[in-house]
Amino acid sequence: MSEPDAPRTLVTGGAGYLGIPAVRQLIEAGHAPVVLDSLLHGQEDLAAELEDAGVELVRGDVRDAGAREAALTGVTNVVHLAAIVGDPACAADPEAARAVNLDATRSIVAEAAAAGVRRFIFASTCSNYGRMTDPAVPIDEDGVLAPLSLYAETKVEVERELLGGAPEGLVPTCLRFATLYGVAPRMRFDLTVNEFTRELWADRTLDVFGEQFWRPYVHVADAARAIRAVLESPEDVAGGRVFNVGRTDENYRKADLVELIRAQTPSGRVEFVHRDEDPRDYKVGFERVARELGFVPAMTVPEGIGEILAALDDERFGDPFDARHRNVG
Repeated sequence: MSEPDAPRTLVTGGAGYLGIPAVRQLIEAGHAPVVLDSLLHGQEDLAAELEDAGVELVRGDVRDAGAREAALTGVTNVVHLAAIVGDPACAADPEAARAVNLDATRSIVAEAAAAGVRRFIFASTCSNYGRMTDPAVPIDEDGVLAPLSLYAETKVEVERELLGGAPEGLVPTCLRFATLYGVAPRMRFDLTVNEFTRELWADRTLDVFGEQFWRPYVHVADAARAIRAVLESPEDVAGGRVFNVGRTDENYRKADLVELIRAQTPSGRVEFVHRDEDPRDYKVGFERVARELGFVPAMTVPEGIGEILAALDDERFGDPFDARHRNVG
């Protein structure tokens, strides 16, 4: 249980893949977390565990004004994770993606400011960089944004609004997360490292496209630590800023990921196929977050692969191919 004077921090999407690790970090840091989550992926058991840990849970959709009002009551900080996450999920329902990622986000920004919230952390993405002219040179936060998907477009638009004119009194920080991976309570197997590892572990044939394209990766537990690092940093250091979240030496091509997984499991087969629908190609630098927030991820992709394989061997996820482990069918 949190102390009576602990800062109340709202985590939208706090029962999700990143949300639960973030809430756990906040509890460790002495916050009193409030979670707003629609439990879209059937996380009732995880929600019950959060409540048992003393977390105040508002079951509701971020698009619902009443749910937002209930969740914002008495809150000092907001960590806004709730979104239609990822390119496939946004492409599957563009109207919902805009309603959640744009309209609901704008509403909660305005309502948070009106409620006296001070710190506002917005979960963004390195997908904002799109396809780089020269992916051999890591791009930093001042680089050109070239979103190639609706998901990234919504994130870029909110970033610009927050950093260019946040409501008075609100101190925003935008975190451009590298592609997440790793074991978490609400497991996802529609993320590259997690999916590739599961497919080869299960002795399936893994079709890989765009194997030479670069992406950065960060463990979900480290992403949660980055959120905590922002809240533990002074406003004049983290406020009004955007940070890439990851490690520069954790940029990989898909072909590299395959080799890293194969080094730890001999099963499965890989076929490299040609497809044109995902032209993103970007290598990202993460010096700013290390320099200004003192944040460096602890985990590496090879360690994360080993963690996933061990959890699969232990049958920690039930059926790892169950639809609940995906954000879109």
